[in-house]
Amino acid sequence: MDIVSNQQRNRIHPHKFIMWVSIGSIVMMFAGLTSAFIVKSNQTNWIPVTIPKVFWLSTAVIIISSLTIQLALRSFKQREMNRYRILIGVTLLLGVAFVVMQWLGFGDLWSQKITFKGSGAGQFLYVIFGLHAIHVTGGIVALVVMFGKAFFGNMKLYSSIPVEVAAIYWHFVDLLWIYLLLFFIVIGGR
Repeated sequence: MDIVSNQQRNRIHPHKFIMWVSIGSIVMMFAGLTSAFIVKSNQTNWIPVTIPKVFWLSTAVIIISSLTIQLALRSFKQREMNRYRILIGVTLLLGVAFVVMQWLGFGDLWSQKITFKGSGAGQFLYVIFGLHAIHVTGGIVALVVMFGKAFFGNMKLYSSIPVEVAAIYWHFVDLLWIYLLLFFIVIGGR
């Protein structure tokens, strides 16, 4: 009986497994896009882009949100539900603030006449950062659901799996953003 229970404990939860497979797929997509960026950047008509300063501020916001979701997870596991509710709400607000800052950054690019048309880093910036924003928006939807459940749902089971899965995903989009920003600064920006 102990062998079976040890094997059960060593297995990864199916929701976590699906999250890791999804993360692997997303990594492959962004690896392909950044590889295409490198190849295209060697063309003679390539136009580099200056990264808007608001993207740096949004980076700080998403890093802080990664910290707050981790603290929320710890609070949930310790059954400190009031603290969990506050921290998941703060994470949600920071996620929304990140997307708003991304929107402002794209507005700055637009005002610099960097559009999706033409050749250059601008096209890749819109596609890559836009896809990242879509993934962050998906995380925000998950945070809205978790926030709603924290206040109105049935918390008798105290299963931390949904919070763990959301935290894994949120940390992933955080790290992905840092990679993308550094990539554009080192490889493609000015």
